[in-house]
Amino acid sequence: MTRARFRWIAAAAVVALGLAGCNGPSIGSREPSESGAANPFSTDVSGALKTSGFNPSDEVGQSRADYAAAQLDGVSVTMDKTNFDPQKFAAQAASGQTPDLLQMDRAVVATLASKDLIIPLDQCYEAFGVEPREQYYPSLIDDVSYQGKIYGIPQFFQANALLANKRVLDEAGVAAADLDTSKPEEIVATAEKLYQEKGGNPSVIGFDGDLPGSSAMWFKVFGGAAYDETGKPTLDRPENVRALTWMKELMDAQGGYAKVKSFKDSMDVFGAGNQYVKDQVAVQTWAQWYPNVLADYKDEVSLEAVPIKDASGTPIAMAGGTAFAIPKAAKNPSAACAWAIKATSSEAWMAAADARIETVEKNKKLFTGLMTGSPVADQQIKDKYVKPTGNAEFDQVIETYYAVLSNPVTSGSSPVGQTVQQDLTNAVTVALTGEKTPEQALADAQASSLRAWDQVAK
Repeated sequence: MTRARFRWIAAAAVVALGLAGCNGPSIGSREPSESGAANPFSTDVSGALKTSGFNPSDEVGQSRADYAAAQLDGVSVTMDKTNFDPQKFAAQAASGQTPDLLQMDRAVVATLASKDLIIPLDQCYEAFGVEPREQYYPSLIDDVSYQGKIYGIPQFFQANALLANKRVLDEAGVAAADLDTSKPEEIVATAEKLYQEKGGNPSVIGFDGDLPGSSAMWFKVFGGAAYDETGKPTLDRPENVRALTWMKELMDAQGGYAKVKSFKDSMDVFGAGNQYVKDQVAVQTWAQWYPNVLADYKDEVSLEAVPIKDASGTPIAMAGGTAFAIPKAAKNPSAACAWAIKATSSEAWMAAADARIETVEKNKKLFTGLMTGSPVADQQIKDKYVKPTGNAEFDQVIETYYAVLSNPVTSGSSPVGQTVQQDLTNAVTVALTGEKTPEQALADAQASSLRAWDQVAK
């Protein structure tokens, strides 16, 4: 697992999808009707179901897959467990030989919807009596919506927070209260105070904002966004320029982006010699899953979690993740709908939590929580299983990650979302290395993204 969101569609892949166009066969009588015809999704399902992109590689995934299969008597499930491949899918769509259900990054959903390659799922939710904005975080539903319709069924929402190394903070005389991201100028000063170097190279990173991976989140902190409510790119808006200017100041205060990146690349992030054990970092941006990694070294680390706040001082929760979608050429869309709804139900998530607890207890580890795409499931899991661990610092970390879920923030939805992400990554990189000013980098990125937008907005 990597820190940045998986970016599975590069420019060539978008071209491939464009070539596939709208030539996939329709689902005939199952196509939702504008006249309010009977729901095309049936809860009485049978036959073969082919999925792609979902790999139940651990107890959480396997227990959910088992639960969904058990609820669909008469359905035979075959899984292609490889990651979603846009070029492969484009070829399948052109030939009408697609799987029935896909798992993909949420940022891809609107792109496929705009090309008429996947179908709206509003009536899928309706068939099973699921209110999507109650069962799932509304921000996630926004992520998988396009032109007023919902095209995906979201999975995980593992929010970000700041994960601080208390030993390094204490040594520098810095408190958690000094890590208030609603005061970005103070964050730069604090980072400089925490930063250490040897021989001109970093030995302790003061504040790692996960750049460029979490750039869109920092745009939100500054009141900006990568695109507007219609999905049109807005990379060069003033708030984003201020955010990127701050990112550059933050890196420059710690030896510069190139040196920080080189030092980070040398870290044993998942091992016994990780950066918190070796005191190589003071503060980093991490999603909720990473404390589970550090729990294996609970006696060798000293942690405190701090919410990420926007300019108004309000804690926000923002995270990437995946969703299920149904191709237009699916042969068994009702079974696909049923399986995805069941696999993301509260019952499936509780089965996953049961399995995780069994593993935790067997290996005598700490349970650091299991965050899903559902506020209902998250609360049920928290009520049943999130108890004092005997380690006060980890208890504080766990509680902080759950607390930020009260204000989930959407990443937004755009038919050119993948292009915008790539342009944003490039812009942040060249700005942080000093090749371009933040203004010029974002202006160039905006121009590139608008060219893609003009193609889909015609």
